[in-house]
Amino acid sequence: MSDALISVRGATIKRQGRAILDHVDMAVHRREIVTLIGPNGAGKSTLVKAALGLERLDAGTVTRAAGLTIGYQPQKLSLDVTLPLSVRRFLTLTMRAPEAALRGALAEVGVPQLMDASVHHLSGGEWQRVMLARTILRRPDLLVLDEPTQNVDMTGAVEMYQIIARLRDSIGCGVLMVSHDLNVVMAATDRVYCLNGHICCSGHPAAVSRDAAFQRLFGPQAATLAVYEHHHDHHHKPDGSVCDHDHENDHVH
Repeated sequence: MSDALISVRGATIKRQGRAILDHVDMAVHRREIVTLIGPNGAGKSTLVKAALGLERLDAGTVTRAAGLTIGYQPQKLSLDVTLPLSVRRFLTLTMRAPEAALRGALAEVGVPQLMDASVHHLSGGEWQRVMLARTILRRPDLLVLDEPTQNVDMTGAVEMYQIIARLRDSIGCGVLMVSHDLNVVMAATDRVYCLNGHICCSGHPAAVSRDAAFQRLFGPQAATLAVYEHHHDHHHKPDGSVCDHDHENDHVH
């Protein structure tokens, strides 16, 4: 589509004679949250890297909007544990940003107090939020998030997806995510691509959860999991501690 931030058409990648991606089509538009789901080895991360130009296609095309700015959060980021590294320094490893921008980004993901903390002492939830803060510093047109709730419990995952939705609205960006969180991600996305080397099905989450191809991949119980919505009367901080909803200052805004 001509108005897409990023458009992939007929993407095919072969490795050692095996098709990792087979004629895959995908597009992401501004203010849209798109999620790639599929079993391990389905090619999700490969598709994301191909869309970003980090993997070479054997066939097909990738089209990006002119002047597109991308914020990319990889699935894994290895840091030398012997290297002293504060959150402030981590945020500015590859770019300069004023203090106000750093503080603003951390506040947007709900961890303004972590500026001077060591990245090596963060909980799983705190680390994911700090990585997300780094991703949004340039106010990108497109956020690309590969497993943004990795090593985060279900409640933390729900809250992370709420943060991502708010960022989509505040920045006005498109979002492309890879996720395994079937039980919550379907309620947190506008469009789903179910991938297993090829696109098995795609569309609105409610429709995809009823699709036979989706249920064959994840089992008939997936239709129930996919419409899960989490409601509770308390709030979990990124470090896992609990506070009552009456404590407004502890909320993620």
